Amino acid sequence: MFTNPHERLALCAYWICVIFVSIKKFYVISKRSKTERILLRKYYHLVAVLIFSPAVIFQPAFLDLAFGAAFAVFLILEMIRVWEVYPLGHTVHQFMNAFTDHRDSEVLIISHFSLLLGCALPKWMSSGFNDRPLAPFAGILSLGIGDTMASMIGYKYGVLRWSKTGKKTIEGTAAGITSVLAACSILVSLLASSGYILSQHWLSLSIAVTLSLLLEAYTTQLDNAFIPLVFYSLLCL
Repeated sequence: MFTNPHERLALCAYWICVIFVSIKKFYVISKRSKTERILLRKYYHLVAVLIFSPAVIFQPAFLDLAFGAAFAVFLILEMIRVWEVYPLGHTVHQFMNAFTDHRDSEVLIISHFSLLLGCALPKWMSSGFNDRPLAPFAGILSLGIGDTMASMIGYKYGVLRWSKTGKKTIEGTAAGITSVLAACSILVSLLASSGYILSQHWLSLSIAVTLSLLLEAYTTQLDNAFIPLVFYSLLCL
């Protein structure tokens, strides 16, 4: 486990590498690729999994601080973008605008805030792993794994839609549920091997995952901030 400053620096170096590679890759994709915007947005969910999952396991207290710092950075970047502060304003706007959807206003882009908030809130509200081992991961699992796989599989292979007017599919929801349960089994095994004494009831977990993904299929609101809280609440029952 990460217990000293040198190991925290190693974690920070890992974060910087992941963020740098992701931004560089996504900037090229957003300018040249014909990839659908919804899939571009889900790639950032996968990046959130890569960034936050190791920190939740090995350095949870440090991650609490890092979430706050990330919010501050996002706020500064949003002010630079909105006020078109030279020389970064136009570049930041071009980059962020490539990942917006109908829930972002013409002035403010809040998608990145809601994704960060959805990952941070379950971690901030959790007290540890032993009682409810998967609760701190509620945002990462529901957004980074479930929502992402539901969107990607549903977009590529989905045929049966939940409603006539909606875009979300039964195949996508099934893929989201399956992927989250698979990720949970991996996390529980990893936490157990790290020395935590765990007690996880798989029936209640399956119900929580299913209800959360069904809610995701029907909601049209800011699900990045809403679904993780629902999933966290169900895990805590």
